[in-house]
Amino acid sequence: MNGENVCNTHSITLLSHNKSKSPVHDEMMIKLTQEGRCPERCSLQNDAQSQDDAQISLPLSNSISGAARRANNTSHPAHQKRGSRHKVKGKKSTLRVAESKNSLNRKLTDYYPIRRSSRKSKAELKCEEKKHIDDLITNGIEEGMEVQHIEGKGRGVFATRRFQKGEYVVEYHGDLLEITDAKKKEAEYAQNPATGCYMYYFQYLCKTYCVDATKETGRMGRLLNHSKNGNCQTKLHDINGIPHLILVASRDIDEGEELLYDYGDRSKASIAAHPWLKY
Repeated sequence: MNGENVCNTHSITLLSHNKSKSPVHDEMMIKLTQEGRCPERCSLQNDAQSQDDAQISLPLSNSISGAARRANNTSHPAHQKRGSRHKVKGKKSTLRVAESKNSLNRKLTDYYPIRRSSRKSKAELKCEEKKHIDDLITNGIEEGMEVQHIEGKGRGVFATRRFQKGEYVVEYHGDLLEITDAKKKEAEYAQNPATGCYMYYFQYLCKTYCVDATKETGRMGRLLNHSKNGNCQTKLHDINGIPHLILVASRDIDEGEELLYDYGDRSKASIAAHPWLKY
């Protein structure tokens, strides 16, 4: 390129200037250039120059871009590796925490198994108690008592075992009558004072009933005597929709005690006929 001219179509660019061999040669070159006719030597030099420029510039750009890519490739993967390394560590930590919790739960259940209470609920106990009373009433079972004769008073029923408060004692067994039939029976019994009257009136589901235990039977419930401070009290017990009049302990009853309950009759006629109703 030293000492040579590069020819373009409309202009002349001098890359470097040296003294030419003759002025005539220079003038011819200038004229040919202005007319657009560049000698073969000049065009060949231009091609060689362009190739040299391409050879010089391309490797430079390639080397720069390649260096930049290598720098990016060397820095970016490292960054990604570090990021992925952090993520993996995070996953491992959460997995370890979960595994430790699971292992702890397994150990707790292994060494401390869940114990379920064998105790029955109140509803279950109440259902069993009702079923037991149903069986006693249906089968006419009367246990834990006996009839004794009391001087000046007649017959009485005494406990042969302890009864706890609220425990079933005995049924006041008799014929279950509605109010109209009960009044007729009561009028018949009034005609014979020696017969006595063992009729107990009560209400059940807004309806009045009467248990007539006047007829002599072997059941002991009808023989319990009266006392305003008795140790038993009456209660209604339903079996398949039919009411039964039963007696339960109003307090703890010791063995040998007489079983008593309040008849609840406070009419003047009854008290006049039976003065012991006042006590």
